[in-house]
Amino acid sequence: MGQMILEVQAFLETGGDVLLVIGGVTVVMWTLMLERFYYFYSLFPSAADDVEQKWVSREDHSSWNAHQIRRLLVSELRMKLEEGLPYIRVLVALCPLLGLLGTVTGMIEVFDVMAVAGSGNAKAMAGGVSKATIPTMAGMVAALSGLILSARLEQFAADEGDRLADRLVIEHGGAE
Repeated sequence: MGQMILEVQAFLETGGDVLLVIGGVTVVMWTLMLERFYYFYSLFPSAADDVEQKWVSREDHSSWNAHQIRRLLVSELRMKLEEGLPYIRVLVALCPLLGLLGTVTGMIEVFDVMAVAGSGNAKAMAGGVSKATIPTMAGMVAALSGLILSARLEQFAADEGDRLADRLVIEHGGAE
């Protein structure tokens, strides 16, 4: 375990301070995604059943007012389904940008080494190149993992919202 911590620490030092920021953004992004999965699979089913029960317990399912109440019930639950998804999208988009920031800072370090030591000091330049490429890779990996799961979350939210709307049956032919 101690060896693994040392390797992670060496990786963070090689990639520069931007890796810490990418790591922090990734932790926040994954926390939000795990919260959404928890809501979808643990809390949403009972919330959907409660909404369906409210609808079924109404006597009127066909008037204009009933249609508006149904629309309200579905909209409220859709809002709860989509809660947090915009933040996840922003964090997914932020990861590659932070990787690009790491690239720029690493290249600045390479140019500083070249200005001081000349282009003949390959070992000193290699450290800057590492700081330029590792954050880019880390930002892309974080963004890809977030992109795949956020797309799944958004699809789930849309599908479940549609299923809920289908469960709240409208009766035709009543007084308006």
